[in-house]
Amino acid sequence: MEVDIKLIITLAGMLISVVSAAVIVKQKLADVIEQLNDLKKDYEARLRSLDHRTDKQENAILLNSQKNSVLSGILSPSGLEKSHREIERISITCESNTIRIAKLESMHNGKHP
Repeated sequence: MEVDIKLIITLAGMLISVVSAAVIVKQKLADVIEQLNDLKKDYEARLRSLDHRTDKQENAILLNSQKNSVLSGILSPSGLEKSHREIERISITCESNTIRIAKLESMHNGKHP
């Protein structure tokens, strides 16, 4: 096997082609990896934003549920009945006190013999 100049030049050209192709692939691969990292960061930011919005919605739902249970307890028939009885008792006591005060005022403001 004889090695001549043509063969050496051909092999050198092929070697240069392979090396330059590897360098180009390495650069492109680095660009693709960088793009994927940027995309990953973007998706993570979006996911955090969605998690934050979901947490706010869950808190709002729980708050509304608690408000609803409080209002349903207040407006329940037994609760309303109790409230009306208390208001009636206070009203009757107020009327009774008004009458007693009027009697006391008339006794005190009357003329003494």
